[in-house]
Amino acid sequence: MKIDYEISQIDELIDKSKVLISLCKEKEPDFVEIIAVGGILHSFYNGIENIFVLIGKILGFDFKSSPQWHRNLVDFMFSQSNFLPSDLRLLLTEYMGFRHFYRHTYGFTIKWEKCSHLFLGLHDFWQSIRTSIKRYCEK
Repeated sequence: MKIDYEISQIDELIDKSKVLISLCKEKEPDFVEIIAVGGILHSFYNGIENIFVLIGKILGFDFKSSPQWHRNLVDFMFSQSNFLPSDLRLLLTEYMGFRHFYRHTYGFTIKWEKCSHLFLGLHDFWQSIRTSIKRYCEK
């Protein structure tokens, strides 16, 4: 199943990021490390979005019908009964916003103080999202 593959890819991304997460808990990342942080956060959200696209296709959602399809897709996922807890919405929107920022800027403009909570909370946030996805797909 494609969703399981995407989950395994995000699991691997999180696992391989543990060293950098630990380092960033000890000190603010330097230029090379912040570029890596940006790439990881970008990949992380892309993986989540890939899963949402797969689920959206199954449920018949026309997610690319508007230029704001990324946001519409998130709205759709939260509109599904018992899929994602509402308390995850704000943080998921922040990850989506970072992805948009990252795609349209130069890496040297990434500010640690603006993305540190996203990076340092990556594992815990993923566990919450992952649990919701797995539970929903088991239905």
